[in-house]
Amino acid sequence: MGNCCSDVAGGQSAVGGTTSYNATSAANASNEAIDAFLKSRGYNGLFSQIELSLSAANLRDRDVLSKSDPIAVIYLKERDGTLQELVRTEVVLNSLSPKWIRKCTVTYQFEMVQNLVFHIYDVDTSFHNIDTKALKLEEQQFLGEASCTLSEIVTKSNRTLTLDLAREEVSGPAHVRKFGQLMIYAEESVASKTTAELTLRCSDLESKDLFSKSDPFLVISKITESGISVPICKTEVLKNDHNPTWKQTFLSIQQVGSKDSPLTIECFNFNSNGKHDLLGKTQKSLAGLEKLHSVGSGENLFIPVSVGQNHQNKALKSQLFVDKYTENIKHTFLDYLAGGYELNFMTAIDFTASNGNPRLPDSLHYIDPSGRPNAYQKAIMEVGGVLQFYDSDKKFPAWGFGARPIDGPVSHCFNLNGSSNYCEVEGINGIMMAYANALFNVSLAGPTLFGHVVTTAAQIASGSVARNERKYFILLIITDGVITDLQETKDAFVMASDLPLSILIVGVGGADFKEMEILDADKGERLESTTGRVASRDIVQFVPFRDVQSGEISVVQSLLAELPSQFLTYMRARGISPYT
Repeated sequence: MGNCCSDVAGGQSAVGGTTSYNATSAANASNEAIDAFLKSRGYNGLFSQIELSLSAANLRDRDVLSKSDPIAVIYLKERDGTLQELVRTEVVLNSLSPKWIRKCTVTYQFEMVQNLVFHIYDVDTSFHNIDTKALKLEEQQFLGEASCTLSEIVTKSNRTLTLDLAREEVSGPAHVRKFGQLMIYAEESVASKTTAELTLRCSDLESKDLFSKSDPFLVISKITESGISVPICKTEVLKNDHNPTWKQTFLSIQQVGSKDSPLTIECFNFNSNGKHDLLGKTQKSLAGLEKLHSVGSGENLFIPVSVGQNHQNKALKSQLFVDKYTENIKHTFLDYLAGGYELNFMTAIDFTASNGNPRLPDSLHYIDPSGRPNAYQKAIMEVGGVLQFYDSDKKFPAWGFGARPIDGPVSHCFNLNGSSNYCEVEGINGIMMAYANALFNVSLAGPTLFGHVVTTAAQIASGSVARNERKYFILLIITDGVITDLQETKDAFVMASDLPLSILIVGVGGADFKEMEILDADKGERLESTTGRVASRDIVQFVPFRDVQSGEISVVQSLLAELPSQFLTYMRARGISPYT
């Protein structure tokens, strides 16, 4: 199954541990897995603990008879602008170029823009014997501040970022002056690189199908401190098998939490209608699974049953076995970033007539004069806002499809900037401007075809491979309707699965997107082309934008959390090292 570190959507069927899962009712309810993530922050795809070390140079001397005694305070800037204090360093006495020893540990979350703010103070001599946590910062002399995103640090080849310290001058005209430099060094925790590799097997599974054996798959979930079950991994479906042995499963120790963190392992019988039957479950930590392997014994599965108003666990003869358990230190996503790899963002926007007249407020393409973004603009900003930090030149290919350019036939892949020679625009603002201009320079038409834009993106990725570039590409497709070239799109996706490319599809509006879910292998089986070729890996994620819940992270961003896993699956399958 390759790397299954973040098969969230496929694992949603396990949430709640019921005997069956109804996909239709779930579509109308809040996304339980995402809600659990929002509430617990217990799972963020592939994430790492980052240790930040600080030093400074050329600080301003605020003491009369000696040099300053600086302390650094690190904050995380929330979406509403408030500052959450993370750590205070120790006070370094009599130094204008301090190297602080106390570190700051931050959980790196790829799918979020994590804004950091650094304040430097000169601590007065009278406070030197007070614990730094008890210091009243307003009573200390402010030396300067700097800010950056965590992704700006980890994308540096040496993981070191130098920032100018500045402060606003109170006297005279309002302006900012420089007051030295702050150096930030990021180091990834070794635990982030430790991965458990397991081969799981079940015996004597119950038959749920009338005329054949069950089609089992496993869902592994972590249990958060609040008791919420959050899916983190799903195996492949094995057809007609009561004694299945699944392909190797990889779980990051950091992703699980620790070797002793509780895990729920559920076995389901796959049904194409989405009502997956629970065949049995058990609870084990990684340490417990390791012990099962070492003693060579199985663990009986159980199934929850209700007896009156009481809930009990009925033991089954079915057992779970761990045929293999090893731990390895593997190259992480951040290792590849440090090795010079980049993520290149591309976007394709649906200009079909079903979006409605862009000049009318009920259109999905309506540009609100008040500045409130429409769904297309929100998706571009949310996805592009994260990915832009991983692309050094910030030149993004952008296309439209399903429209008729001025004096031309309907095009299913035209350059959003209006050029006939190049498709790139400058930055996220460039995409937004090109999108707004295109609405007045094309006529919305149809039908909805993905094949052309996917093929064009694949050609760019293929050319990058031929040039031995250290790049991985993410194509964002935003659409309001069901595609009419389903098989052609499948063919293009299967071809693209061998390339350094991931595809994120966001559905906007109120259309029925059931066909779109066929393209997302999380919802079922791997895609198959017209010639019978099966996709080498899962590269497609689909989400209806209307599923976005209130909170500090959207469903669109939660899907971004899967991209590092897809990136690593591609690199590891080809034996590509971050430093070669």
